[in-house]
Amino acid sequence: MAEDPLPTDPDDIAEAVETALDAEDLPLLRRLAAAGSSDAEDALVELAAERGDLEELRRLAAAGNADAADELVELEDEEE
Repeated sequence: MAEDPLPTDPDDIAEAVETALDAEDLPLLRRLAAAGSSDAEDALVELAAERGDLEELRRLAAAGNADAADELVELEDEEE
């Protein structure tokens, strides 16, 4: 089954990010971020930090997201 196409209008993208964040829909946020939405990437970092999802934060940090790297350091420091 094919995935639904992503929105291209900035307002529609913003709405999709907000809806995905509220639903904690990581796959959709990842798709939106991969398509270039910095808001979706920020939402992924926020959600991963709230959940303590080190794997997601590591994935984002490895892709060059400085905010994810910062959150990762904070969470790892809390675990020590």
